[in-house]
Amino acid sequence: MRRAIISDIHGNLIALRAALEDCRKQRLDDIVCLGDICGYGPDPVECIDIIKSTCKWTLCGNHDAALFMSVAVGFNRYARAAIDWQRKMLQPHWYSLGGKRNRWNFLAEQPAARKEEKTLYVHASPRDPLYEYVEEADFADIGFGHSQKATDIFEHIELLSFCGHSHKPGVVTDDFQWIKPADLDNMTYQLSDTRKTLVNIGSVGQPRDNNPDGCYVILDTTAKTIEFRRVHYDIKAEQKRFMLVPELDEKLWKRLETGT
Repeated sequence: MRRAIISDIHGNLIALRAALEDCRKQRLDDIVCLGDICGYGPDPVECIDIIKSTCKWTLCGNHDAALFMSVAVGFNRYARAAIDWQRKMLQPHWYSLGGKRNRWNFLAEQPAARKEEKTLYVHASPRDPLYEYVEEADFADIGFGHSQKATDIFEHIELLSFCGHSHKPGVVTDDFQWIKPADLDNMTYQLSDTRKTLVNIGSVGQPRDNNPDGCYVILDTTAKTIEFRRVHYDIKAEQKRFMLVPELDEKLWKRLETGT
């Protein structure tokens, strides 16, 4: 099986279309999404509809979940303002047509984690599928041994796990050595049958690893590889879409230029 795994689209329609066009060229069996279709960006409606029609299944991200809160707790004011605007766009009323209700119900029904045989898919972290960030620093030994967080994460993994949420791609095994995609030959990681492995797949719509190109991965279960894909898209065109929505602060679209 060759499966594309995407995540953290965040209402970035142009980045999503570019990623899916790249997927189309990769001889895939299916595409799945680890959540955060919503948040930050100007096109949540279009992105939900595309994910709903394209992906075999999807998970719920923390931004998606925040749409169903009266107040989006745990978000800075820029992210909260984006969620509040998107909620007004998406939440159906008694007079709403079926398409709007179906879209809202689709978001409400998604879980934050999914297990398939020995592979765990989560939005955020194996030990906290909705909210906990997984980043390189979590696995560093600063002289006192590895953190309890790092140990706990791997206790929740049977063999392989995929996550998003931090927007910072990388691979780490139960030896706690974090590897960045750029440090891999052809940005491809060879999986082990004996080592537990966690893969942070990065973000399609809001990269934060100092690379503005969207990021997703391809799992090849026959070759036992994980391939990271970076996808260039028209950032300036996407920024113009942000500018059409006064509720979206310029900080949310300026950062697209630098991937930070």
